[in-house]
Amino acid sequence: MLSTMFDVQDTSDSVRRLSRIEYDRMVALGMFDRERIELLRGLLVEMSPIGWLHNRVTAWLTEQMILQLDRTYEVRTQGSFAASDWSEPEPDVAIARKDYGIRDLPSELLLVIEVAESSLVRDRTTKLSIYAEATVPEYWIVDLVSSTVEVYTQPSGSSYARLETLRDGDTLRPVRLPSVSIAVIELPR
Repeated sequence: MLSTMFDVQDTSDSVRRLSRIEYDRMVALGMFDRERIELLRGLLVEMSPIGWLHNRVTAWLTEQMILQLDRTYEVRTQGSFAASDWSEPEPDVAIARKDYGIRDLPSELLLVIEVAESSLVRDRTTKLSIYAEATVPEYWIVDLVSSTVEVYTQPSGSSYARLETLRDGDTLRPVRLPSVSIAVIELPR
C-alpha cells in the first residue's frame, strides 16, 4: 500500500496506476475490506484516522443537510464519488440529486464537504483539483484547527476561481442548495 505521504500527483513511469473500474472490481472482491483507502489519481491512498471531533462535525453537517433539503436530494456520508476514470474519493459529506442508477455511484455532486484536521494539505491540493476537474460547483473544507470553513466555488480547470473563508458570524449558503443555511458558529467544537 502506498503511504499517505506519497505525492498523489506523481504519475512517473515507475508507478502502475489503477483505473476506477479496476479499483471497483477489487473492492467488490473484498480486497480492501479492512483498510481505509480511496483512489486518487489512480493511486491507493490511505485515509487519515477519524477522530471524535471529525465524527461529530460530519454527523452534525449530515443532519443539518437532511433537515434542510427535500427528498429529491441524497445526503451521502463518506461514500464513493465517481469523479473521473482515475479517481474515486470518499468525501465526508456530499449532496447529489437522486437521479443516478441504483447500482451506480453519483458522477455529479452539488456540494462536497471535507472535514479536515490532519488531511488539510491533501484536501486543499489533490482533492480540490479532483473536485474542480469533476466540476463540483461547490467544495467546503471545514478546518477543525482554525474553526473556519473554506468555501470554493466556480470550478475552472483543476482549481476554483473563488475562495471565501467563513468564520463565526458568517453563514454557509450553498449556491445550488438555496434552502440550506448553516451558521459557522453552530459547528460542533
